[in-house]
Amino acid sequence: MTTRACGFILLVLIGVTSGCRHNEKRYELRGKVVMVEREKHLVTVSHEDVKGLMPAMTMPFTVPNDQDLDALAPDAQLTATLVIDGAHSWLEDLVVVQSTGTPTAPAPGTPAEAKAGDQVPNFVLQNQDGKTIRFKDYRGKALLLTFIYTRCPLPEYCDLMSNNFAQIDRQLQQDPNLYAKTHLLSISIDPTYDTPQVLRSYGGAHTERYEKETFQHWEFASGEQVRDAAQFFGLRYFADQDQIIHGLRTVIVTPEGKVAKVYTNNEWKPEEAVTELKRVVE
Repeated sequence: MTTRACGFILLVLIGVTSGCRHNEKRYELRGKVVMVEREKHLVTVSHEDVKGLMPAMTMPFTVPNDQDLDALAPDAQLTATLVIDGAHSWLEDLVVVQSTGTPTAPAPGTPAEAKAGDQVPNFVLQNQDGKTIRFKDYRGKALLLTFIYTRCPLPEYCDLMSNNFAQIDRQLQQDPNLYAKTHLLSISIDPTYDTPQVLRSYGGAHTERYEKETFQHWEFASGEQVRDAAQFFGLRYFADQDQIIHGLRTVIVTPEGKVAKVYTNNEWKPEEAVTELKRVVE
């Protein structure tokens, strides 16, 4: 598990500050360090059950304090407080119970990713209505896509991507011409659990149109070629019990089916994506 995890966790979340915090929830976390990425302020931990939040799994966490990061190394046993405040989460009050003294090293094997100008293959998926969809179906429109899964437990991962897409969908509706020339697609990396019925419910909740949602502009999909699509865009992931360890990829594809922009983390804003979509269709 430790070896497999290295190189797969790509999420970067830097910049959690000590500003106003109003709705913090705090949980005790215990586990073993799998990987430390100091430049990203990120530590991957194989942790025990977090009471009241989630079962045992392996996943990355933000560590904003440099001194805490300096004390961490692979295989170290630690305790910490997991703080969740709205759309942000991080670890604080870290205590290293046992350390091997192994120096921190950057994660090897960063996966290749599609570059601007690359032609996107005609991946085949299944949408929230159980209908087969193909990437070529979106030719003639700028396609904004991202990878999620509905059971993702932390707010700055999949839920943030879906909330960003909801904002983008609303912004695009304000410009009927641009709305007609764009399409949104959220792809689940959990095809076993995220059936069309689950995706339909999840999607309707995020558009806030619930059972009235038609999914004409924003679709949700999964299927057998999800991993192929994810790997093409540079996203690697693996299952750990009932959860999935993954990074983030959000991509804009031109009306001609070529990569225009790849966002590799969660730092992009909905306004940026809308601006890029405008540029692509013009």
